[in-house]
Amino acid sequence: MKSDTVVSARPAASEYAEYYHKYISLIPGNDILNTLEKQWPDTAALLSARKEAEGNLRYAPGKWSVKEVLGHVIDSERVFAYRALRIARNDRTPIEGFEQDDYVKYGPFGRGDLVALVEEFKSVRQATLSLFQGLDELAWMRQGVANKKEVSVRALAYIIAGHELHHKKILQEQYFAQVRVEL
Repeated sequence: MKSDTVVSARPAASEYAEYYHKYISLIPGNDILNTLEKQWPDTAALLSARKEAEGNLRYAPGKWSVKEVLGHVIDSERVFAYRALRIARNDRTPIEGFEQDDYVKYGPFGRGDLVALVEEFKSVRQATLSLFQGLDELAWMRQGVANKKEVSVRALAYIIAGHELHHKKILQEQYFAQVRVEL
C-alpha cells in the first residue's frame, strides 16, 4: 500500500512542467489525499446552492458557462487521473495532450442539468480517490511523459486538486460575485 512519507511530501519542481505550478501552489499542506477528499464538498456546495438558470451564466461574452466550467473540471480530472493511472502502472508510452476548448465545445455540458453535473463531479472525485488511495510508494514516485513533459503521479494528484481550486475561485469571483442567492 501507499507510503505515508511519499504521499505527505509535496512534488518537487522537477516532477511537473512549470505551467502546473499555478495549480500546485494553491494546495496548502502536504496531505494530498486528505485535500482531495475534503475539498470537493465545498465546490459541490457552491454549485448546488445555485438555481438551474445560473448554470447557464457566462460572466462575459465568449466565456464558458458555469456548467461548461464544471464540465471542464470533470473532464480534466478524468484526463489527469488517466495519466496518473498509466504512469503508476509503469506505462512508458508518451501520453498526448488534450484540447480543453474542444472538450467543452463538444461536451454536452450546456444541455445538461447542473444538479446532474454536480453528481458526476462527485462520482469522478470518488474514482480519483480510489485510484490514488490504492497506490504504493513506487507508483506515487513514477514519472512519465504527458503532453511532451515529464510528470510524476504525485504531481498529478496535486494538479487535480489545484485545478479544481483554480476554477472554484474563478466561479466565486467572476461568476457568482454579483449574483445574489435568494434564501
